[in-house]
Amino acid sequence: MQVDEKLDCKGLSCPMPIIKLSKTIKKMKSGEVLEMQGTDPGSKTDVPAWCNKTGNEFLEQKEADGAFIFYIKKG
Repeated sequence: MQVDEKLDCKGLSCPMPIIKLSKTIKKMKSGEVLEMQGTDPGSKTDVPAWCNKTGNEFLEQKEADGAFIFYIKKG
């Protein structure tokens, strides 16, 4: 998957990952893909819910090295 932007939210607790996600995706162009990494377990439900609410496409979620990795396509 081609990633256009990366966002490191490791060590941040709710609501900071979503706030940073929102600010970062606003700067991106429609169709670009953001890779977000975080350690807050709440992000596993928060990120897909945020995508549904904002019209961005939740592509994939995986775990690696103790972090959650999310792929989001800007709507």
